[in-house]
Amino acid sequence: MQPAISTRSASTHRSEINSGRLLSLDFFRGVTVAAMVLVNNPGDWAHIYAPLEHAPWNGWTPTDLIFPFFLFIVGVSITFALDGKKQDGKGIIGKIIRRSATLFLLGFFLNFFPKFDITTVRIMGVLQRIALVYLFCSLIFLKTTSRQQVYIVCGLLVGYWLLMTFVPVPGVGFANLEPETNLAAWFDRTILTPAHVYKPAKVWDPEGLLSTLPAIATGLIGILTGTWLSNRNTRPVAEKVAWLFASGCVITLLGLIWNGFFPINKALWTSSYVLLAGGLAMLGLALCYWFIDVNDYRRGVLPFVAFGVNAITVFFLSGLIPRVMNLIHVTQPDGTQISSKEYLYRTFIAPPFADPKNASLAGALTFVLIWFGILWWMYRKNVIIKV
Repeated sequence: MQPAISTRSASTHRSEINSGRLLSLDFFRGVTVAAMVLVNNPGDWAHIYAPLEHAPWNGWTPTDLIFPFFLFIVGVSITFALDGKKQDGKGIIGKIIRRSATLFLLGFFLNFFPKFDITTVRIMGVLQRIALVYLFCSLIFLKTTSRQQVYIVCGLLVGYWLLMTFVPVPGVGFANLEPETNLAAWFDRTILTPAHVYKPAKVWDPEGLLSTLPAIATGLIGILTGTWLSNRNTRPVAEKVAWLFASGCVITLLGLIWNGFFPINKALWTSSYVLLAGGLAMLGLALCYWFIDVNDYRRGVLPFVAFGVNAITVFFLSGLIPRVMNLIHVTQPDGTQISSKEYLYRTFIAPPFADPKNASLAGALTFVLIWFGILWWMYRKNVIIKV
């Protein structure tokens, strides 16, 4: 399925809100993707501020919330995109499958490039997980009611907890949550094999197969949130926001409580992590919805909306371009060669900064600002690339 370019002017957003589209959702998606680009592209990977790194294992940092926020947003978007299409049958299901396959293949290409070695290529990844979550959440949304979706979320979270904490790991003999000996790691290296998992982890994958099950629950929490905010819910907007905010607080608290015996862990995508991130995402969207869609606050919103409406495009290209730049080498005065990416960082960004962490952050911010310029131009020219 080829990406399609559609046109939509900024001035049409108000009518889209009235028809069910949320400007706050595009804004929230844009903030999330901008943060994703920021943490994925530091100037120097050896010097990063702690909040911009993932937690080593158990626990969480702000960076650990970015990916589940995006999957939550995928769920909310499904509600608005597929509402009213449940009767379309095989036609809409075919479109869902084609879009999922496109997302998966884009992610696979990023892993494949530039070595193109099929024997060692990583199979899973961020876009691949987005593809699977989108596929299963879309089908669940089309075939179930909101009540049934709540049951599925509970079943996935409790079931995953039971699997990870009670099922003995083959070859180990007992259930555990250690990096290389847990059930999800065993599943990854058994199905994917060590040659095709995340290379730094060697024998497991942080976007692996078994941990995709609770990730689907993250998307379903987004679907339930989208259903609550949709036009089908005729409650007053103030009541919608109040209940969404209260629900976010409760779910976040449940995640913190569950953390006591099933630790919050992004790599394992534990059930407590799903609740923590899902609850905080609900709070974030509730605030955005109240200020932007209800109270018509617009100052500083549209630049992030520009990020949000071309989210997959910027994520894919922001991953591809650094890889291309690493293939282009520059010869230094001493005869050694460095990549063009490192050359630009050392020459134009790092010198003014005494602290290497500040320089690294400046490199990341520069990359984000360049994308802000590109995406703002695209938005003003009504260029929106849909995958």
